[in-house]
Amino acid sequence: MTARVPAGEATSELRELGSRFFAFLAPAPDAAAAQAFLDSLRRRFPDATHHCFAWRVGDPPVERAGDDGEPAGTAGPPMLAALRAAGLTGVVAVVVRWFGGTKLGKGGLVRAYGGAVRAALERLPVRVERARVRLALAVPPDQAGALRRLLRPGEVELVAERWGAVVELELAVAVERREEVLEALARLGLAPRPA
Repeated sequence: MTARVPAGEATSELRELGSRFFAFLAPAPDAAAAQAFLDSLRRRFPDATHHCFAWRVGDPPVERAGDDGEPAGTAGPPMLAALRAAGLTGVVAVVVRWFGGTKLGKGGLVRAYGGAVRAALERLPVRVERARVRLALAVPPDQAGALRRLLRPGEVELVAERWGAVVELELAVAVERREEVLEALARLGLAPRPA
């Protein structure tokens, strides 16, 4: 199984009746990364009227969108629809708007927010990668070495580890290897949970 993900960032600008809409697209492997990107743009452009967003992360994709004070459904949902239509996951879109003095109406807002994201999508570099599931486990330190023998570049990768009384690990496992890895972990007496 494969997934289309961003291979970099992209931007676009759209002007509509004096309002400026700047779209920013970036890779986001998880919701925390998507939120961090949104927060960075809020800090970068504190004078903007709105910071609307949409993201799709994971496989199957978990989606979230926000209108940031625009009329309900006029910003985040059309941005999310553009990301869905592009078939992307692991992506966040933020549109920063400065109000230009003329109201656009609900239809105008939907067209502007969706259009800004679609324009940025035309510039977004994309790559295809293997779909993965993330597994989290806590193992005694003496079992960490046995677990490392399961690692295979591109198939079973160590995403994070924290050492303490137990070793907390997070693995990214190619979907087609999931059952095999779960069986190997069970033989070691380990029960992972989704990360």
